Amino acid sequence: MKIADLYIRVSTDEQADKGYSQRDQAERLQKYCADNRITVRQMIYEDHSAKTFIRPEWEKFLKYLRLHRNKTNLVLFTKWDRFSRNAPDAYNMISTLKSLGVEPQAIEQPLDMTVPENKMMLAIYLTAPEIENDRRGLNTFYGIRRARKEGRWPGLAPVGYANRTAENGKKYISPDGKQAELMQWAFKEIAKGKFSTEQIFKKAMASGLVCSKNNFLRLVRNPIYCGRIPIPQYKDEEAFTVQALHEPIISEALFYEVQDMLDGNKRTIKTKFRTNNRFPLKGFLSCSKCPRTLCTSGSKGRSQYYYYYHCSSECGCRYKAHEINDEFLVLLDIFTLNPKTAELFKLVILDAYANDTASYKEYKMSLAKEITELSLRISKARELLLTGDLDGSDYKEIKTECERKILVTETQIADLGKNKYSKSQLEPIIDQAIITFTNLKEIYTTALNEEQRRLIGSMFPEKFKFEDLKHRTAKVSGAFHSIYLINSDLKGEKKGQKTSENLLPRQG
Repeated sequence: MKIADLYIRVSTDEQADKGYSQRDQAERLQKYCADNRITVRQMIYEDHSAKTFIRPEWEKFLKYLRLHRNKTNLVLFTKWDRFSRNAPDAYNMISTLKSLGVEPQAIEQPLDMTVPENKMMLAIYLTAPEIENDRRGLNTFYGIRRARKEGRWPGLAPVGYANRTAENGKKYISPDGKQAELMQWAFKEIAKGKFSTEQIFKKAMASGLVCSKNNFLRLVRNPIYCGRIPIPQYKDEEAFTVQALHEPIISEALFYEVQDMLDGNKRTIKTKFRTNNRFPLKGFLSCSKCPRTLCTSGSKGRSQYYYYYHCSSECGCRYKAHEINDEFLVLLDIFTLNPKTAELFKLVILDAYANDTASYKEYKMSLAKEITELSLRISKARELLLTGDLDGSDYKEIKTECERKILVTETQIADLGKNKYSKSQLEPIIDQAIITFTNLKEIYTTALNEEQRRLIGSMFPEKFKFEDLKHRTAKVSGAFHSIYLINSDLKGEKKGQKTSENLLPRQG
């Protein structure tokens, strides 16, 4: 009497299909064995795809057959697609089983392997499921590509978005509360260039972002966050992006600014999130004798520790930490807005904002001119391509680069309009800023280390030396420069004089 092992396989997407349940297969196989007087040794249940033979239960079964040769004669399954959906792999596995003395057989598609013509039928049985798989995969691929071209995001939503279902049953994605806020914060921090991407990721994780590091590094390259759906290259169709239907988390201008930062096209100021409370200026101070950034350390004396900002090279540059920290507090007094001049500060900003219209229009015109020049460059490259003076691959490279720059410039023009405020919108923002600027020193001394460093970073656009700090020559940002000028003019009691220099930094 022959001995058989029964192999019963379903994949996840076949579980609900009629005729493919494990119970149904088991009943048919057991009935076949009973009718043909075949002893059933064991039943192997598999819940895995048949695209390959890398399946948990099948690998265990194959290992068992190698250890117990000639203990079974047959391995039975209902149809050949239960055995495999990959013809080349199936032929190799049939050879392996025969070498172990086991004959594979489908009870509903029986084949006598001693008849040569039956090998043709075997090829049909094995190839048909493979063709079905390939067609299904191709249909899925085209469906996903079509959905993307229509501005929809198919599949699992990226971090910061959540999958939703509309009342009409259509699927879509929308911002996911805190996760969306954290991704938005991450993009803004990367654009500033003050911290490495890894440091920003760790800080976001500490704040509650649910994401792996590798996934985060991929996501900050994904234009989905600025409302664009990427369409990958396929055959002769170049890669491009389309306007998405979902709500963007960030602006396109911010997204491309981040890409420039990640590509190394912008100068960055690298600092660290975590520092000792005794060294709030760590990462901002440059050595006075060499190009390095000052480090920090503490040394133990007879009765206490002494802390220093110092250079790691042999130049010998070294300062006591408390002296530099105290000097910075003195500097804060100079850049703290006098409450008596608060109204003047507000008038100066409103006046400068009103007079900045001409500069705004000039900048907008320069962006429009840049778009025109890029379009002309594409036209000229096309003419050279038609005359045979330019290679096709070079034309594609020029066209792709110019189109990317045009898209970035168009988003900059669009954002210019978004950033313009009316007087009624601007006044509450200025009032809140005045509260901060008039209590600068108090806010700094009571703030945590991280908030202190954020304030320092907002004051100084680049690193500075202790001498610059001591002699008040360190370069400060536009708002603090305006406060300094107003305080200086007030002390000098200059009446009726209007400076020719705009107190606000130009947008550009």
